[in-house]
This record gives sequence, structure tokens and C-alpha cells, in this order.
Amino acid sequence: MVRRPLPSILTSRPALARGRDLARTAADGAGDVLHPVITIARGMRRQASWAGEWWGRTPKDRRGPALLLAAAAVVIVAMMPYGPILGVAALVASAAWLGRERGAPAAAGPTEAEGVRLQSLYEALVPYLSDPGDPAPLYAHDGSWERAFSSYEFQDGRLARLHLRYPAYFTDGEDDSRTRVEQLLHAKAGRGREYRFDWNEEENHLTLTALPPLPTDIAAQRFVTSPGETVLGFTDEGAVQRTVPVSVPSADEGADGGDGTVTRDAPAVLWRTGARSTEPHLLALGQPGTGTTSLLRSIALQALVHGDVVVIDGGGTGEYAALAGRPGVLAVEDGLLGAAATLEWAVHETERRLIAVNRARQAGRPVAEDVRRPLWIVVDRPTSLTQLALAEGRPDPQALLDVPLRHGRAANVAVAVADQLDATEALAPVVISQTRARVVLGRLAPEHVQAVLGAPQRTTPAADVPPGRGYARLGTGPVLRLQVPAAPDPYDEEAPAAHRSAVLTLLPSDPAPAPSSPPAPPDDAPPPLETVTLHKGAVIRTVADLELG
Repeated sequence: MVRRPLPSILTSRPALARGRDLARTAADGAGDVLHPVITIARGMRRQASWAGEWWGRTPKDRRGPALLLAAAAVVIVAMMPYGPILGVAALVASAAWLGRERGAPAAAGPTEAEGVRLQSLYEALVPYLSDPGDPAPLYAHDGSWERAFSSYEFQDGRLARLHLRYPAYFTDGEDDSRTRVEQLLHAKAGRGREYRFDWNEEENHLTLTALPPLPTDIAAQRFVTSPGETVLGFTDEGAVQRTVPVSVPSADEGADGGDGTVTRDAPAVLWRTGARSTEPHLLALGQPGTGTTSLLRSIALQALVHGDVVVIDGGGTGEYAALAGRPGVLAVEDGLLGAAATLEWAVHETERRLIAVNRARQAGRPVAEDVRRPLWIVVDRPTSLTQLALAEGRPDPQALLDVPLRHGRAANVAVAVADQLDATEALAPVVISQTRARVVLGRLAPEHVQAVLGAPQRTTPAADVPPGRGYARLGTGPVLRLQVPAAPDPYDEEAPAAHRSAVLTLLPSDPAPAPSSPPAPPDDAPPPLETVTLHKGAVIRTVADLELG
């Protein structure tokens, strides 16, 4: 039997290829011819989409005036010579501009040196983030960093930010496992900088961010705060929800107003005191020369704006001599006997305030002005006074802080204590238990910071620690980096002249205003309640009386 040949339509392969080429050529030609029309149509669609979104965002009470304004504009254009033609031309031109093809910029990959650093970091993480039983490991010795590192950023050739994924079986809930990975990343990303680690345990992500150094050019000044708010220092942007304007020295002399300073907003760590505060008392610890005394001096300068201050200088170095005799400063004591007498007066003053508040509430009357005025008890190095009292066989002065610490919030009394870190064993238990606002200054190991603040720090230790640099934690809040504003002793000639001048400017020099006589009560007013009045001169005994006792 003879096989019949197939039809030519099934055997003509070159003809089919030529047909497809002709069709593709015709489509490309039509696309080139109709490209302006396609571009204008795409732009018209984007314009309509924008108009619809704008109309949806416009409040209902403004839609009528907007339509009236648009109609008036159309009428004006229509009445102008060649107005309709120019309007249509402008509409088509804007549509052509909006409808143009905007090619996405090609993502620039890492340079050769950056790729080598990323691969080296990936290989260093393999022993920590891999498991021999994983059939498809994310981290393997022959793997590549593109699978694990989703985003990265380099600045001046150094790694500034890295976002990486890790397997779900990694024990990210254990502090030891986290610490090992953080130490490795700190070493490989480059020492000499501070890094913050943000662990996302839900999605198994880790973000490493290199933090810039905190500014050290902010001196003590009159901060914009409300009564009961005290600026402890300044921290990272985004770590707090509040910024305050600060004046700093100008780098460009011609850019300021002629006084050599410029104003900028800085994120501030605010400590709130008063009857509604959850952390009414403060404890600051640090090594000598780390700035704890400057912190207390800055707090005292801010407290004098709205309240009275009592200063106890346990070190006896005269760091607070500039406050003596100033309006609002009730006492500055640096001896054992004077400090004990002043703290005894503070106990009686706290009790007087509590009685006055209780009686005012029972009578349904507002609290007296002298009770509402805040009282600050600033104690520097109380453990030194404890050692002196122990040597002389006298009671521990820290025991007198029990009443102000336990009941100071209701009486509007705030206590700020600072001491050296190696003297914490000599601090009274009531001081440690009642100070819920904590500050630690100086270069310390992470375990020491956690012991003081009650929570681990989220950043690596700083390589360069200037005075006033440390960490702060208010109550149960997060641990924040902190830089205390410079507030040196204005009589210290070794301190910068600008900082000493800033402190002298904040010291009150005008005499305190005399209290005005209260208005006479009406005839039908109930008889006033008996008040308890305790004067400082009647409570604080002289040194001679103490010695006789």
C-alpha cells in the first residue's frame, strides 16, 4: 500500500514561522503607532483615579464649595480667547506626563567588598543558627547570604543596618542564645559603635542597627516642661514620644541669631513626679566621675522653678555650694549632724503635709498652697554619712528617709538619691525598694546594668563613655540610652566656661516673693480647722543641741 503524503498545511513549518514573525512585526508596529494614544489613556486613567481619591478624602461640608470653584474655573477658561483649546492641550499634556512609563530603578547590589563582608558574616552565623537534622538548612557552610539577609545598609564601608531571618527552631527565648548571637554580630559588624538588636520572635526576624553617639553638647538650661516634669537627659530618636527644644552651640557662626547658639528638638527622658506618678523617687548610681552629681545638680536647678529644695551632700566636697542661700533652697548640708537635723525636719514636714492633705479632703476644701508646692530632697552619697554615723555610734541618717520615701508621693515630696556603684550594699533597703526610677552612668558590664535597672539593655556597651553617659529606666518601662545635660559646679575652674555660665544663669537670684495675706472669710463660713504648723527653725536643732543631747 502506498502512503499518501500529508497536507501541505501540516508540513509547512517555515510558513508557520514566517506567519508568526509577520504577526509579531505588525503588533510591534501598531504598538509604536498607538504608543502616544496608550500613554495618554493611561494618564487619563491615573488622573481619574487621583480625582476619585481626592473626592473621597474631601469632607462632605467642603465638596459643595469645591465643585463651585471647579465650575467657575471651567467657565473662566471657556470665556478666554483660545481657552478651550489651551485647556484641552494642558489636559492632554498632563495626561501624557502622568501616563509615561516609569521604569523602576534597578536595585543596586552590594559592592565586592560589601558582598565579602556579608558572606563572612553569614558563615560566622552557621554554627549558631543551623542544625544537622535540618533537611533544608537556611544557614549552611556552602550556602549564600542572599537567602538569610533580606535587607542591609552600609555607611562609609561599614555595616549600619542588617535584617536577617533565622530558623524557627532557634531558641530565641533564651538569654544565653541571644547573647551569643549578639556578641558575634557585634564583633563582625565592627567594634567601637553601639548596636541595637530588635528580636521578632513571632516571625523569626532579627534587625541589627548601628546607633549614632548621643549628643554631648547640651548644657543645663531652662527646658520646656510642665510642673512635675524633670528632664533627666536625652536619648535616641524614636525611643520616646516627646521632644523638647534645646539650645546648643552653633557650628556655623553665621547661621545663628548672633548669640552663638542654635535651637533644635531633642528626644528627652522625662521623669514625672507628684501625686499621680508611679515612680516618684529616683536612684542614680555610677562610678566616680561619671556624672551622678551633675545629674542631681541638674534636677535641683529644674526643681527650683516650681518648688523648694533640700540638699544633703554626703561627700562633703562642696559641689552644691552655689545653691546655698538661694531662694527656694531651704538647706545645703554636708556634715553628719546638719544632715541628720535636716532630714529630721523633712520627716516632720512630710507628716505635716500628710495631715494637711487629709484634713483638706475630709473638709472638701482645696489643699493649701504651701502643701501643693513640691519639696525636693536631694541626697548625694548617703553611704558616706552612714559610715560616719557608724564610726561615731549615731543612728543611720538613711533611716530618716523612710517617711519621705514611703509617703512622699501623697505629700508632694520627691527624693533623688545618688551614690557610687560599689557602695550599693550600704544603701538602706527602703532606698532600694522605694526608688522606682533608676539611672546608671558610666561604662559598666551588661550584667551590672541589668542588676541596677532590673532589665537587660537593648544595646551593646559603648566604647567611648563621656561623663553623664549611661542608661535610664522609669518604673517598668524600657531601658533607654541616656546622656545627662552638662551641669558642672559653677565654681569649678576646670569645667568649660560655657557650661559654668549656663549653670550660673539658672541659679535664682531674686528674693522670694512675700506671701500675700489670705482674704477674709465670709460671715457665714464655718470656723477654720486647726492646722499643724511646723517651722524649719523649730524642728532643726543646732549642732550644739545635738552635741549636748
